[in-house]
Amino acid sequence: MNNIKTEFTIKDLENFSGIKAHTIRIWEKRYNILEPNRTDSNIRYYDIHNLLKLLNISYLNSNGYKISKISELPESKLNATVRELVAKNGVDTQASNTLKLAMLNFDENLFNVTYNNLIAQSSLRDVFRNIFLPFLNEIGLLWQVNSVTPAHEHFITNLIKQKIHINIERLQLSAPTNLEKVFVLYLPMNEIHEIGLLYLHFELLLHGFQSIYLGQSVPVNNLSDVQKVYNSICFVSYLTVEPSKEPVLEYITNVVDTVLNDTDNELWLLGRKVNEIELKSVNDQVKLFKSIDNLLKEL
Repeated sequence: MNNIKTEFTIKDLENFSGIKAHTIRIWEKRYNILEPNRTDSNIRYYDIHNLLKLLNISYLNSNGYKISKISELPESKLNATVRELVAKNGVDTQASNTLKLAMLNFDENLFNVTYNNLIAQSSLRDVFRNIFLPFLNEIGLLWQVNSVTPAHEHFITNLIKQKIHINIERLQLSAPTNLEKVFVLYLPMNEIHEIGLLYLHFELLLHGFQSIYLGQSVPVNNLSDVQKVYNSICFVSYLTVEPSKEPVLEYITNVVDTVLNDTDNELWLLGRKVNEIELKSVNDQVKLFKSIDNLLKEL
């Protein structure tokens, strides 16, 4: 799993491009669009060049180009046609494929060019919601079926986090304007999936709130340290895969008993683990949110 992937099965091609393996085989046989290699046991496999070519073919095909016409294009013309169509339609229509190419090639420059083109047309909020979030969800699925390795996922997610950090630093140059409450953002022990929480940190700062970012793997009893400095705290956490060794409701009860009782503090939670439960009568200081957008409406 940790080896860098340079050979791809036809199922990998399907997962990346969205084109069914059966269709890829037909196109390959009828139009000779790809040039697979074969193992000693005569099993087909595809290199990175084939995958990148198929992503471009997929983009043209989804934009109304017939495969018979695409197959007649020399590769240089194929690439040029994609670039022209992207320029016409907007970079976001091709951004997912471009980000995949950057990830697969560990190409930081391509990522930066793609990001800069996106941010020139839209705000970070729009780029994150419309491009990064769907892309990260797709990468998560690709990781689950072993089409990408942890090295690929870590590379691309770290680049995305860098861009969020840059925008956070710009906002931190200004003092908070909304002092009604202090937001304290943290992840439970062993939780490392922080992009969603990091983006929330950006949004809270953008709204003028004081937001304190504690980050990954914070023990519940450490939250009390913040209470020694601030009042009226809203703790916010994003539960993606943790807690895994105890029920979520039990974890919530622990937080309530440790930092909420006899205070006016709150606990706001969202993430995959939260969506698996129904909060009944744990505590009226606890709020669950189905999505980042739902949480932002509460501000």
